Amino acid sequence: MEKIALKKYWQTIEALEFKGWDFSYMEGRWRQEVLPWRYDELVRANLSNEMHLLDMGTGGGELLLTFAHPFAQTSVTEGWKPNYELLKKKLKPQGVTVTFVDETDHLNFLTNSFDIVLNSHESYDPKEVSRVLKPGGLFITQQVGDQNGMLLSEKLDTKRRRNSLEWSKEVAQEALVKENMDILFADEYFPYQDFLDMEGLIYYVKRIPWEYPDVSVEKHFTQLLEIQKELSNKGYLRNQQHRFVLIGKLRE
Repeated sequence: MEKIALKKYWQTIEALEFKGWDFSYMEGRWRQEVLPWRYDELVRANLSNEMHLLDMGTGGGELLLTFAHPFAQTSVTEGWKPNYELLKKKLKPQGVTVTFVDETDHLNFLTNSFDIVLNSHESYDPKEVSRVLKPGGLFITQQVGDQNGMLLSEKLDTKRRRNSLEWSKEVAQEALVKENMDILFADEYFPYQDFLDMEGLIYYVKRIPWEYPDVSVEKHFTQLLEIQKELSNKGYLRNQQHRFVLIGKLRE
């Protein structure tokens, strides 16, 4: 395929619609190393129906709904407007409390509101999490560390947005301890992530702009052509992820 036609084709991929947190398009287009823990199993092991639950950054509610928690006992936050509007139509009519959260990570709930707060790959303010938890309440979070995606970022030649402090298990754990939490479980891992075709890679980087800021087929076409060569030669393009998980319990 000549370059002009290839660029136009790749641009149709980056323009595909994306709702909630649905990566079904990626089936068969990538493979990811399994983490040594399972976030959903950690949640299920600590969740019971009588608990008041808050799920932060719930996306389209896909993972939350697999926990089958009573809707009347469930609250969710979301900071991306399209997902927030989706949740108001999808979850609010069923009795779930749906709240928008902006960049400040302020939680618009009363102090001591929840028995358990869940957070999968969402930013948070440790002070706010501690405030809304009841004494003895649990905070379960899986996070994306600051070393995530560095291999691909280097190949795309993107300027990563960096915080003044590194984001890692140690940093996050220390912050929770300062907010009167005991750490019940903590782990960290750097799994590989392989892209098997260019369609999957382009689709992926456009769905997480906070990780690959300002990436586009137009701006990064040269880099994408080089990536295509490597992918064709090896049969895959390897990236590396960075994940850590924490379970904290607010002291009584």
